[in-house]
Amino acid sequence: MKKKNIIKGVLFVGFGASIYGMLATFVKMSYKEGFTTSEVTTAQFALGLLGLLILNFIQTLTSKKKLSSPNRKEFRTLLMAGTSLGCTSLFYYISVQYIAVSIAIVLLMQSVWFSVVAESFITKKFPNTKKVVATIIVLLGTVLATNLVNLEVKLDWHGIFWGLLAAASFTMTMFTSNTLATHLPVLRKSIIMLTGGSVIVLAFLLFAQIGPLYSENLRSFYLNFTENTQHIRPFDYSIFWTYGFILALFGTIIPPILFNLGFPNTGLGLGSIISSLELPVSVTMAFVLLNEKVILIQWVGILLILMAIVLMNLPSKKEKLIAEELS
Repeated sequence: MKKKNIIKGVLFVGFGASIYGMLATFVKMSYKEGFTTSEVTTAQFALGLLGLLILNFIQTLTSKKKLSSPNRKEFRTLLMAGTSLGCTSLFYYISVQYIAVSIAIVLLMQSVWFSVVAESFITKKFPNTKKVVATIIVLLGTVLATNLVNLEVKLDWHGIFWGLLAAASFTMTMFTSNTLATHLPVLRKSIIMLTGGSVIVLAFLLFAQIGPLYSENLRSFYLNFTENTQHIRPFDYSIFWTYGFILALFGTIIPPILFNLGFPNTGLGLGSIISSLELPVSVTMAFVLLNEKVILIQWVGILLILMAIVLMNLPSKKEKLIAEELS
C-alpha cells in the first residue's frame, strides 16, 4: 500500500468522522426551534434516500463496467440490517432531548465495548487481555466524561437509557455493514440499508405524532408510554428546507461515502482509530454552538476513551509478524 493512499484514507475517514460528529448539535438546535424527533428523523432519512438515489443513478450512467446487484436474499438481509441504522438515529436523537450532546455522544461510544461483548458471543471466545483492558479504560473514561464523580450532577435516566440503546443499535449497524454483501457498490448497499432504516423512522412518526393526532385509540395507546403530548400535532414540513438538508448531508450521505472511500486505504484498525475523532468534534461543537459546559475532568474522560480505542485497534506482535511475512 502506498503511503499516499494511506494519507488519503486517513483524510477521508477523519473528515467523515468530523462531519458525523457535528450532527447531534444541529439536532439539538432544531429541537430549540420546536421541531420534533419524528420530523427531524423523517427529514434526514427522506432527503438522504433521495440524495443517494441521485448519486446511484449518476454512478450507474458513468460507470465503465456493469455494477453488481443484490439477489433477493441479500436484499432482504440488508433491508432488515438497515433497521438498526434507523434505530441508532432515533434512539440517539431521543437521548439528546433529555441530556447534553456531550454526554449523549459519550454514551454512543459505549459501542466500543459493546462490540467486544458481541464479538465474544458470536465467536464463543473470551476477549483477549488487550480488549479487556481497553473496555475497563472506556468504562473509567465514561465515568469521568459524564462527570458522575460529581455527586451534585443529576443525569436524566431517560437520556441514559436511550443513549445506551443507541450504542447497542450502532454496534449492530457496524457488524452488519462490515459483513453483509460486501461485493455490492457502496451507494447501492447504502440505499437498501437506508430504506430499512426509513421503515423504522416512518413507523415512529405514525406512532408518536401522526397516529395519535387522528386516532383516539392510537392516542390512548401512545399515552401509556409517555405523558408528553406537545409533539402530537400536524407535521411541520419546514424541517425539510431548514435543518433537513444539513442532517441528510451530514448524517446519511457524506460520512458513509467518505468512510467507504477511506477504510480500504487505512485498514479497519487505523480507520477505527481515526473515526473516533467523532467524539471530540461532537463535544467541541456542543461547547461552541450550544454553550454546553464541559469541564476538565470530562475532557480527561474523553481522552481515556480515545486511548482505549487506539489500544483496541493496535496490531499485536503476532499480527505484525504476519503482516511483515506477507509484505
